[in-house]
Amino acid sequence: MHDFGYRGASSVESAAIGGAAHLVNFKGTDTIAALSCLRKVYQCSMAGFSIPASEHSTMTSWGREGEVDACRNMLQQFPQGMVIACVSDSYDIWKCCSEIWGKELREAVIEKGTSGGTLVVRPDSGDPPTVVVKCLEILGAAFGTSTNSKGYKVLPPYIRLIQGDGISYKSLGAIMEHMKLNNWSIENVGFGSGGSLLQKLDRDTQKCAYKCSYAVINDKGVDVYKQPVTDSGKNSKKGRLTLEIIDGNYTTIENGKGDPEKDLLIPVFEDGHLLKDFDFEDIRKRAELNPNDIDILAFLKQDN
Repeated sequence: MHDFGYRGASSVESAAIGGAAHLVNFKGTDTIAALSCLRKVYQCSMAGFSIPASEHSTMTSWGREGEVDACRNMLQQFPQGMVIACVSDSYDIWKCCSEIWGKELREAVIEKGTSGGTLVVRPDSGDPPTVVVKCLEILGAAFGTSTNSKGYKVLPPYIRLIQGDGISYKSLGAIMEHMKLNNWSIENVGFGSGGSLLQKLDRDTQKCAYKCSYAVINDKGVDVYKQPVTDSGKNSKKGRLTLEIIDGNYTTIENGKGDPEKDLLIPVFEDGHLLKDFDFEDIRKRAELNPNDIDILAFLKQDN
């Protein structure tokens, strides 16, 4: 997932924080503020990367009649071994895929591949599942396909697709399901997100809240919690807490009944002092998931 969200954030600071969070799990970003933030706060010299890419104004400034020249310029402007992305829906995405990339510039695209380069075609409008599969079909007809070990179609390595419009948890699942139904491998497509990635969330998105659970008053420990009769979903945990792994699952033990020796939480900031200075690679390692532990497609198809 590539971060296109900088220009849609409410401030540079918002973009930096949201973009840094995105980079915990990904390395593709156009949000420069996030890189600066992670370099300053988490000692990461370069947390993310990008590639040369066109956008609509750099294509449409050539005029409708000059679209072929604009596309050719993208191929010629950068060294042969580079990956470049070219937005291709300025006027007619189907014509651009079939006539421009698939015919007029076909040999130039193939030549780029001989030096290890890749053209990434970017549609940016329409119904994402429909558009992605139709673009793949057109490009497959023009450049051919191979079949991977799982029986799915794969474009040649010198041409790929990126879908950066209308991306969300829900639409990602729909796109991949439509690709699967039409026998296309997911390795053909990269994804990006702008409007939804950095700030289309609130504290209830993942039910995140900070609550006091324990206090010492006049040298006496007191459990601190709320338990509203009108909504049990707002009950808060009480007492001294520990986070332990029980039967392979992270489990919070309340009321001081946990084993402090097994507590996975450690003090990081206390009384104005930073006790543990994690670097960004520490955070990335901690965030890693075993692919066998999660059904990605089922997760992405949730109605979020």
